[in-house]
Parts: sequence; structure tokens; C-alpha cells
Amino acid sequence: MDKKQLRAIGHRLKPVVTLGQKGITDSLLAEIDRALRDHELIKLRLAVDDRDARKELEKSVCDSSGAELIQSVGKIALILRRSPKPNPRTSNLIRLVE
Repeated sequence: MDKKQLRAIGHRLKPVVTLGQKGITDSLLAEIDRALRDHELIKLRLAVDDRDARKELEKSVCDSSGAELIQSVGKIALILRRSPKPNPRTSNLIRLVE
């Protein structure tokens, strides 16, 4: 599955985690890890106005969670971490493929 297909799937998703001014906390990383484990492809909302700060947050989240940044548009980031055994009922890659 290429990035174009992943972006098409991600277009239909709603952000599941919002990163605020507090930055990255342990509980936030745990929530992102749970969402990636369940859904594989998720959207994040970055509630930070500074563009450079948002890019740094995206990079930190991807490095910390082992995810790959698929797309970043404004304050929304789409990230992917494939699961070795995806659940067909919760995986966005399986459920939303046409």
C-alpha cells in the first residue's frame, strides 16, 4: 500500500489524539501507542500555533512511537505503524480499504 492510498484512507478519519501546549507526556504516548496498536493508521491534532514547533512534535511522536509520518497538513498529522497481527475489526487499513 503506497502513501497515496494511505492518505485516501486517512482522509476519512477523525483525529483520535490531540497534542496540546504541554507537549509529549507519558500518558499521551501511551494513548498514541494504544491507538496505533488498535488502528495502525491514525490522525493526530497538534494544537500548537508555531509551524516549527508542530514539525518538532510530529518528529518526536514518530520517533517515540516507532510510527511513520504519512502526511502533515496544517495542524493535522497522519501517522502509521503497522501491526504484526492486525485486528480486522479495528484496523483502519483493513476496514476502510475499498
